[in-house]
Amino acid sequence: MLEGYRALDLTDEKGFLCGKILAELGVDVIKVEKPGGDPARKVGPFWHDEKEPDKSLYWFAYNSSKRGITLDLETEEGKDLFRDLVKTADFVIESFEPGEMDRLGFGYEELCRIKKDIILTSITPFGQSGPYSQYKATDLTLMGMAGELFMTGDSDRRPVNISVPQACMHAGADAAVGSMLAHHHRRMTGEGQRVDVAMQHSAAWFLAQTIPHWEIDNLILGRVGTFRTSSRGTLQRQVWPCKDGFIFFFMIGGQQGAKTGYQLVSWMKEEGMADEFLQNYKWEEFDMATATQELVDKISRPIAEFFLTRTKKEALDAAMSKNISICPLMGNRDLIEDPNLAARNFWKPMEHPELQTTIPYPRQFARSSENEMETRSRAPRIGEHNAEVYGKLGLSDDRIEALKKAGVI
Repeated sequence: MLEGYRALDLTDEKGFLCGKILAELGVDVIKVEKPGGDPARKVGPFWHDEKEPDKSLYWFAYNSSKRGITLDLETEEGKDLFRDLVKTADFVIESFEPGEMDRLGFGYEELCRIKKDIILTSITPFGQSGPYSQYKATDLTLMGMAGELFMTGDSDRRPVNISVPQACMHAGADAAVGSMLAHHHRRMTGEGQRVDVAMQHSAAWFLAQTIPHWEIDNLILGRVGTFRTSSRGTLQRQVWPCKDGFIFFFMIGGQQGAKTGYQLVSWMKEEGMADEFLQNYKWEEFDMATATQELVDKISRPIAEFFLTRTKKEALDAAMSKNISICPLMGNRDLIEDPNLAARNFWKPMEHPELQTTIPYPRQFARSSENEMETRSRAPRIGEHNAEVYGKLGLSDDRIEALKKAGVI
């Protein structure tokens, strides 16, 4: 889709996904690292728990499909090389603190002098301007300041963080979209532009779920996790242990909820695990707004015991055959073995000669009838493409070796 275009990727964890998306759209994304490697190579988990720079699975995941070079932008020779690279590029992606690109001598105006239609995409915690622009942040603080943590945990305890960092993922995806829009504008007008992505903004965008939680069902106090909480403090389980993991089941009343409730009890009765109370309970009368903890526990106890005798596969089969609103919570092994993903060739075996093995990668984030979009190569090793990229700039092997010894690349 974007074959023939080039991006220079100067990002850290805040922006890795942006470059990965562009790479899988066909852009030649060159990941620029400091000599010695990017600090993110120390982020785990690691292949066989071997904590080495070229064995970070985190690095593998978010830098696949890119080429990799090393370059010290603090040196004059490094700056000269970067200017030459910018002349060959269409995008520059960075996630430095606001003002750092200017300090290095590569602010947007200077980049435009080098390449007049360049697109500079900047990803920062709080944006290039505003009262928070110079603040540092972690995923935890960003999710808190975006409002997401208001929705997590139990009502009688402090909020809990989402285990896998999310703000950088949403910001990276938004940055890729912004870069694409700027590219479309460039094709229409010949003009480049700067894209300013704030991670706080991106994290706040996916709070659309908050509105229906409050407007449609005014029972939730704002935090939804393993348990759901009513306005009277009643707790209701949503995530239930089963024989080989966890499943999701949510008790609701009314016509829709009653249908699922009756079907579940019917299934339990077939297996001899529905007590007399459940067999006679009128699900259409269940109302979380007025339900007591005693009632919820009385309903939940036999259901919990029943789910412990079922596997995730049995829960999924029952959901389809018996029309019950339950679903398995899939772990990594489940995804690797999932028949639907296999049928759609979702996993792509990627050779890692340095590890003497093959690792399955998600093949593509979208499919197009016109263009191929998929993970094209494993993540680069430190300086793997130095000779290839710098050679195209006219540097000889001896010159490249001299720059390496001098610590420039």
